[in-house]
Amino acid sequence: MASGARRRRTTAQAAKPERTIVVYGVPDGILDNDIMVDILMIHFQKAKNKGGDVEAVVYPTSSQGVAYITFEDERVAENVLKNEHQLEDRRLHKGYLLKVSLYGESVFTCVTCILSLSILREKCSLEDLVEDLKKNLPKLSFGPLDLNGKIRVQGPFLAINALQNMLLLKIKSSSNEQNMNVKEIMPEHRPNCSQTKSRLSLEPRNDLVPNASREELSVTLDTDIYHYMKKFKNKFYENTLEQYGIISNESLGDEITTIYLRNNNTKPGPSQLEHARNIVESLSAELHNSLRKTTLPLKRSTKTEKQKCEQACKVVSTQYPNVLVTWYSTHIDIIGSSSDIYKFTQEVKKMTGDFQKEPWR
Repeated sequence: MASGARRRRTTAQAAKPERTIVVYGVPDGILDNDIMVDILMIHFQKAKNKGGDVEAVVYPTSSQGVAYITFEDERVAENVLKNEHQLEDRRLHKGYLLKVSLYGESVFTCVTCILSLSILREKCSLEDLVEDLKKNLPKLSFGPLDLNGKIRVQGPFLAINALQNMLLLKIKSSSNEQNMNVKEIMPEHRPNCSQTKSRLSLEPRNDLVPNASREELSVTLDTDIYHYMKKFKNKFYENTLEQYGIISNESLGDEITTIYLRNNNTKPGPSQLEHARNIVESLSAELHNSLRKTTLPLKRSTKTEKQKCEQACKVVSTQYPNVLVTWYSTHIDIIGSSSDIYKFTQEVKKMTGDFQKEPWR
C-alpha cells in the first residue's frame, strides 16, 4: 500500500468514475478525520469485503456521512458493490452499516432527507415499514426512527425518488385517500451549513380540500437538475406546460425540488396532467443520465483567490455554453457533460495556478 494513498485526495475522482464508489453511512464526528480515513482504507482493502488496493480515500466530503473510495482496479470497485458492508474497528464503539454505489451511476451522488412517516402511524407499524423500505431500497442508508416518526435517509437521488414513489403508493392505498394528498418535499433551509438536507414530509394538502375537483400531479427532481433545465431547456419546458394547459408551482429545496402541476382549466382532464408530467419526467431522466457535477471548494481560499477563481470561471464559461456554473459562498458547482466539466475545471485550474487548498470534489 502506497503511503500517499492515505491522504484525502480527489484529483483523480472526476476522471475515474468507473473506479470510484460512494460510501454512505460513515459515522461523523466520533473520531478524527484522519483516523476515519484509515479505518475506511483498511475496510475496503480486506478480501472478505471483496476489496483490494485503494488508490485514494476522500473524507470528509461536502455531504455529511459520505466518503469516496477510488480503487486501483475497476474490477475491485465492481466486486465491492456486490457485498454488504459493516464498518467495524476496535477504535469504533460499535459496527456501522454502510451503503455503497458507483460514483458514475448518478450525476449527484448524495441526497439526504428527513423522512416524516407520522401520517402512516395509524395505517401500519412504522418499524415494519422502515424494515420493508430497507429491503426494497438497499442503496439507501436509514438512520434510527425517532418517537415522532422521523428518520434520516441518505443515498443516490434515483433511490430517494424510488423511495418517494413507494410511499406515494402506500398513501394512495389508504382508505382516506380522497381526503389526503402528499406534500412531498419541504425544503429545510440551512444557508449557513455546508451539509444541506430536504425534508420528505407526508402531510395533508389542505390547500386542495376546498376544490377537490382540481387535480394535481407532481414531479420530483434534483435541484441542480431543475436549475439546469430552467436555464437550458426552459423553452421546451414552458411550451410543454402551455400545450397541455398546465400551470406549475415549484417547491425548491437545497437538494430536491418538487414541481406541482395543475390544470389551468383551458384543457381540463387528468390525461393532460399525466402527459405533461410524463414529458417533464422524461426530460429530467434524460438530464440525470447525461449530466455530471463537480465542486470547486472555496472555504479556505482568500478573498483574492476567490475573485481570481470567479473571473476564471466567467472566462472559461464562454468556451463551454452548455455548462451551468452556480456560485455559493463556500464553493462553486459546475454541471454539464462529463467531458465538458473535466475540461472546464482543468482550464480554471490553469488560469488560477491551481491555488485550491482543498480537493476538487
